[in-house]
Amino acid sequence: MSPPGMPASETPALRFDRVSKRYGRTDALREFSLKIETGETFGLVGMNGAGKTTLLKCLLDFCHADSGSIELFGVSHRLTSARAPLAFLPERFNPPFYLKGEDFVRYMLQLHGVGYHPADVEKTFADLDLDLSALGKPVRAFSKGMTQKLGLAACFIARKPLYLLDEPTSGLDPKARARLKQKLHEVHADGRTIFLTSHALADVEELCDRMAVIHRGELRFAGTPGELRAQYGSSTLEQAFLTCIEDETASTL
Repeated sequence: MSPPGMPASETPALRFDRVSKRYGRTDALREFSLKIETGETFGLVGMNGAGKTTLLKCLLDFCHADSGSIELFGVSHRLTSARAPLAFLPERFNPPFYLKGEDFVRYMLQLHGVGYHPADVEKTFADLDLDLSALGKPVRAFSKGMTQKLGLAACFIARKPLYLLDEPTSGLDPKARARLKQKLHEVHADGRTIFLTSHALADVEELCDRMAVIHRGELRFAGTPGELRAQYGSSTLEQAFLTCIEDETASTL
């Protein structure tokens, strides 16, 4: 049974079906297909320029895929309503510099159609090691780490069924990274779906039920971190990833 207000667990949270996107003569995505189950934590990894950002832009309907389809909980991503269950944190998160922390949180919750409850804000800030004094400070006075934690807090306070987090540990110090991992485990235990991108393969191995490797716009691997290591006979996920992207026979097309 799914928690109240959550989509049915048998419906995939995300489904990419043969999604292709070209920029001029360059294939950013080539018939990319992937299914992410409801309630799992899933990591997408790849080098810079591999196609991760394009895939996210297509998912969010920021750009038009040339072919293929994308669904969120069974609803086409072309429909605005498909993104109602989603909270998104971009890699380059830059909130309006003139807002105070509380103004930003209230604004984001209003967009999500969620009420502002001080107890929820206090708990989430504590979970992420963000001092409550940040609520009264203008965002322009925030450090990179504080800004990242503010964006993460706004996502988690909204309590959406699906979290799309692009490099969520960016700018965080070791303590904040550890706190975020604890929070992600808590969110996962609550039955919510997490789709994250990361360059930190150790984080992917620790956090993710499954992962995918994208390279040159193609899906090279999808499975558990352990399965990736086993497939390439590697003791570390980093070495398995390197072998995977260098294996020209690995494309799943």
